[in-house]
Amino acid sequence: MLQQAPNSVNDDPNNIIWEPFPGSSQEFAIDSRAHHTLFHGTRGRGSTICQLMFFRRYVGLGYGPFLRGIILDREFKNLSDIVAQSRRFFPQFNDGCRFLSSASDYKWVWPTGEELLIRHMKRLSDYDQFHGHEYPFILHNEITKHPTSELYDKMMSTNRSSFDPIVNTPKRQVDGQTVYDTSDNKPLPPIPLRVFSTTNPYGPGHHWVKKRFISCAKPGELIKTTIRLFNPQTQQEEDVTKTQIAIFGSYKENKLLSPEYIFELESEKNPIIREAWLNGNWDISSGNAIGDLWRDDVHVIDRVPIPVEWNVNRAFDWGSSHPYAVCWFAEANGEQMTKDFCPAKGSLIMFDEIYGCTEIGKNQGLRKSAVEIADEIKCREIKLLAAKWIKRQPIPGPADSQIYNVRETDIDTIGKKMADCGIRWIPADKSPGSRINGLELFRDRLEAAITLEGPAIYFMRNCSSSIEILPALPLDEDKIDDVDSDSEDHIWDVVRYRVLQSNNRYVEKLNTKFPI
Repeated sequence: MLQQAPNSVNDDPNNIIWEPFPGSSQEFAIDSRAHHTLFHGTRGRGSTICQLMFFRRYVGLGYGPFLRGIILDREFKNLSDIVAQSRRFFPQFNDGCRFLSSASDYKWVWPTGEELLIRHMKRLSDYDQFHGHEYPFILHNEITKHPTSELYDKMMSTNRSSFDPIVNTPKRQVDGQTVYDTSDNKPLPPIPLRVFSTTNPYGPGHHWVKKRFISCAKPGELIKTTIRLFNPQTQQEEDVTKTQIAIFGSYKENKLLSPEYIFELESEKNPIIREAWLNGNWDISSGNAIGDLWRDDVHVIDRVPIPVEWNVNRAFDWGSSHPYAVCWFAEANGEQMTKDFCPAKGSLIMFDEIYGCTEIGKNQGLRKSAVEIADEIKCREIKLLAAKWIKRQPIPGPADSQIYNVRETDIDTIGKKMADCGIRWIPADKSPGSRINGLELFRDRLEAAITLEGPAIYFMRNCSSSIEILPALPLDEDKIDDVDSDSEDHIWDVVRYRVLQSNNRYVEKLNTKFPI
């Protein structure tokens, strides 16, 4: 319950400006004590106003300018509803708050010093404007709009507070003595550090949000993570625990919604969007490039040795700060692979992979050098041969042509460094239209695995990163025939290069006659 300030012009303690629906998800969400709260569910559950009030309830408690919040969306145009709802409610508290609408400000400020910034953040470089800032409250609006967790994780470096309860709690003079200006003459508690995010399941970030908040816990379960670290405040090693929770909300709790609004949700023709918006169901293929075709029981096969006569090669996508990916493929020649499995001639089987990342979903690389990656590839191929998963050395396959870019004339390219280690590549097809063409060809192969008509594609069960990432590939919002290039698409790039290679029928052996 949030009321007008007691010293406001309309001094009425019963004048409630906003309160959550009693017993609703709003009530649980706004009272969340977790460090990370995800308020998810259907559309129409009142998540935006709940998010605003999650911050507003701490205004006027005495924290003053130490209390700073920031509410973020991916696009500036999406901030208008946030501003509209805050304009509707915040002035009613009669506490002197003002909205500064200039592009350089765009924030709410209070006479007591508190601030709530309203910002958009789309690319990793957008974080630079916040680097070094201090935001005890970070509020993410519709977090699944972000294809990866990069920006969410990056902003955590600003989730801090320099408020010292002893030093910074307001004080006043009473009978010549300095006392704390609080009802019990005690210091205020530390400002809680909170990250409050809202979303429904639909969006390019469906996969990483589901993995981080939904799949890891039962509904409403508080997850605790404890690590031992050095505490600068106590100058000691201590166990520090952070918590997270996902709270589900439904439009059915919102008594202010009209039935006409629900009629529109019910009338949504796209079954995936309808299931996300109307039921808040995370078991959907949200905005995915191939989720409608991918079937684990069809496209994922057990690990078996590759027949000796099949062509075997590797493909590569370079990455340093972002992940790198190496995938090994075998191309079927029509020969039986096992007693019960004979893929059509020309079918591709990914039988091994290396995915150089810190953690799937973070889109962060290991910063390995070209020589280190080349050595890793050589070691993997030696092990594959020794274990008899393959019978002959893989030949060079497609790699992103950027590895041959000359950045400085006196420094070897990435491709040259890897070639000097014995790992060679051929340039991948990156011609105009190749991205869209590659996706269409990949979808054709996935469908062929289902219909058993024509060259298909399969993934051996040990290729766990590919099996996790590919079904969740988000489509580009602006180019609906292409994968979102801001997503964690490095394994997808490798698969695309290899699919296009088969389609373009690259020559893998050359018999060259030199003139006499």
